[in-house]
Amino acid sequence: MNPSIPASEALPGTDEPGGVIAVTRALRLLEAFGMTDAQLTLAELSRRTGMHKTTALRLARTLAADHYLVQKEDSSWRLGRAAGWLGACYQATFNAHDVVEPVLRELAIETGESASFYVREGNQRTCLARVDGPRTIRHHVRVGIGLPLELGAPGRVILAFSGEPGEPYETIRQRGYHLSQGEREAEVSSVSAPVFGMHWRLLGSVCISGPTSRLSETRLLELAQTVIRAANQLSYALAGGHKPPTRTGGAATWHP
Repeated sequence: MNPSIPASEALPGTDEPGGVIAVTRALRLLEAFGMTDAQLTLAELSRRTGMHKTTALRLARTLAADHYLVQKEDSSWRLGRAAGWLGACYQATFNAHDVVEPVLRELAIETGESASFYVREGNQRTCLARVDGPRTIRHHVRVGIGLPLELGAPGRVILAFSGEPGEPYETIRQRGYHLSQGEREAEVSSVSAPVFGMHWRLLGSVCISGPTSRLSETRLLELAQTVIRAANQLSYALAGGHKPPTRTGGAATWHP
């Protein structure tokens, strides 16, 4: 840690070799804004970043000079057009498949089963990406196919973390994953966990699936934490590096 920086303002990662503290602090100031924050007061920016008000004000004025922040008439701050341009560039150039498929590939190799990523489209779940398992006998699903939400672990997980009331959804939310056996297809079993973006926005669910002859309930329970780790990895990547709270089988609180 740089001894010239007050301990109360030290930020994670700023003591790493080659790091520029002022840049890191400026980024923390921008990251203080959430999806529902049209504006923030200086006091709130100071609270969220852990910086002194004078430091936050100096950085905010610097960012405003290049249109990353704008100070309003009531002295509160909002994101500026330069920040919006960066976001638009990210959205235009980001390819989810470049992030999702490598994680699914690792999951398939680690578990020996097929791995898939599903998203919700109306009252169905659509397979957005998939990597088949390495074994000859495996579960096959076509990318782009629409399947029922209420049948199978991936759909149940999406419903649960979309706020569906009652059971089994309350239990799924508490556990942080769901497993199913023969629910949609006879002799097919799967275990699934939710994938979130920033601010706990549900993006979809990741799962592994295969024949029940290999995926007994005991085996599915053994693989649940592996699937959760993959879901956490996808959540981190798809949120643009803003890591949601890590879930380890229901340990985190979900905010719909």
